[in-house]
Amino acid sequence: MGMNVGGGGDDEGEVVSAINTTPLVDVMLVLLIIFLITIPVATHTVKVQLPKDANQPTQTKPGNVVLAVTASGQAFWNEVPLRGHQDLLDRLEKIAVIKPQPQIQIRGDAKARYESVGRIVATCQEAGIYRVDFITEQPHSN
Repeated sequence: MGMNVGGGGDDEGEVVSAINTTPLVDVMLVLLIIFLITIPVATHTVKVQLPKDANQPTQTKPGNVVLAVTASGQAFWNEVPLRGHQDLLDRLEKIAVIKPQPQIQIRGDAKARYESVGRIVATCQEAGIYRVDFITEQPHSN
C-alpha cells in the first residue's frame, strides 16, 4: 500500500501549512481517560457508621427540668415563666453542681424561632450542663 507524500513533481521546496491534530487528539483522549478514572475516587466520602434512630418514650423523673419555649419565644422552667437570660443561668448553675446532674429537657414549639431555643442551649453550656435532651412528637401517620 502506498501513500502520496508529495504534492507533485516540481514543488519539493514548498512548505506544508496544514496542522497535524492527531497528537493533540491523542493527548486529550489520554487526559479524558485519566480524569474519568480519578474523579470517582475523589468524590467518595469518609465511611462512618451513622447512629440509628432510637425513639424512646420520654421518662420524666421528679428531678428532671423541662424547659419549654413558646412560639413567641417565652421560656418556662417546668411551668414557671423565666424573666430572662440571667434568671435561667442562675437556676441552671444551682442544679449543675448536683451529682448526678438532673436531666434538662427542652420542649420547643414547632413555630418557635431557632434563636430562642439556641439561646437556651447556649445558656445550658454556659452553666456547665453536660446533657440536654429535646422532646419531640412522633409524626402523625396517615
